[in-house]
Amino acid sequence: MKQVQDRQIPQHKPPLSSLLRFNQHHVLLALLLIAFTASYLSFQSFVESRSRYFTSSCGAIQWENQVRNSGHIHRSSGMSVLVTGAAGFIGSHVFLALKKRGDGVVGLDNFNNYYDPSLKKARNLLLNSHRIFVVEGNLNDAKLLAKLFDAVAFTHVMHLAAQAGVRYAMENPNPYVQSNIAGLVTLLEACKSANPQPAVVWASSSSVYGLNEKIPFSEADRTDQPASLYAATKKAGKPITIFRGKNRGDLARDFTYIDDIVKGCLGSIDTSGTSTGSGGKKREPAPYRIFNLGNTSPVRVPELVNILERHLKLKAKRNIVDMPGNGDVPFTHASICLAEKELGFEPITDLQTGLNKFVKMVFILLWL
Repeated sequence: MKQVQDRQIPQHKPPLSSLLRFNQHHVLLALLLIAFTASYLSFQSFVESRSRYFTSSCGAIQWENQVRNSGHIHRSSGMSVLVTGAAGFIGSHVFLALKKRGDGVVGLDNFNNYYDPSLKKARNLLLNSHRIFVVEGNLNDAKLLAKLFDAVAFTHVMHLAAQAGVRYAMENPNPYVQSNIAGLVTLLEACKSANPQPAVVWASSSSVYGLNEKIPFSEADRTDQPASLYAATKKAGKPITIFRGKNRGDLARDFTYIDDIVKGCLGSIDTSGTSTGSGGKKREPAPYRIFNLGNTSPVRVPELVNILERHLKLKAKRNIVDMPGNGDVPFTHASICLAEKELGFEPITDLQTGLNKFVKMVFILLWL
């Protein structure tokens, strides 16, 4: 269920044995030499960083041409979209769908190591093969965002970038605040300053509904009582670990296939309308809508494992443990009535079919 809303410079030091043989005058001389060397290296690093900035990536003519070419619209009444989190699972699929229908698309991703970066790199190669350009950069880099908006007059922004993971947020909260809160604010400020201002669609999470016991979750439900930091920031070969809830009850999730999520994302963009602002000002009130995207058929997590076992013809090693008190929710279940009405959203892939497609895709990739 988804809610849509350096290179280090080596410092050459004299051997320790030589330093120990210095007298006091030599020590003073050595300290002066080290200070001079450090100053030189700092200056050299500064020069090299400025050189890299102006000659290789952001600011270079080649870089700007790549951005413009990728953002070029190839259909009448098309749109030019900046997709953040473009190398992620959902982002890359949305990216390809927009490109396939002739829209201009430019991506932004920081390629962090929350999970194996090689997966994002592989997706980036796939996007590049379709002549789609993904800029490696940080959402909090206001200068980079300004250059992107200067290069392309984006009509829309699809904001999918976020630091993911409920349990990891309890161990390392800083990336969540930096990405999910500060990054969103920086992006919105860039959109506000752009001329014209783009329409913005961004993804949240079912986690924002917290420990809500009313099901299915509705867009009108309260979201001011998140059960985890992750939820709060979204609002503002080993054994398989299966968590169980209170009284040893199974957790359940409203698993939704990627193709259905992509349809919902495109529907949100297509019905968002044209922004009414420019130069940091609005001529009319900005429209604000919230849609739930989901499959509306929650499945117990152990059943997910059972289905995978059947498709893989393998028996999983199950490590069943009680769910820790870290803010993860016991179930998710989306009400999609509003998305059906406003977006024409209709999920068509059940979990059995989706996992079958997933397993076949994995086998194909393994044989490549």
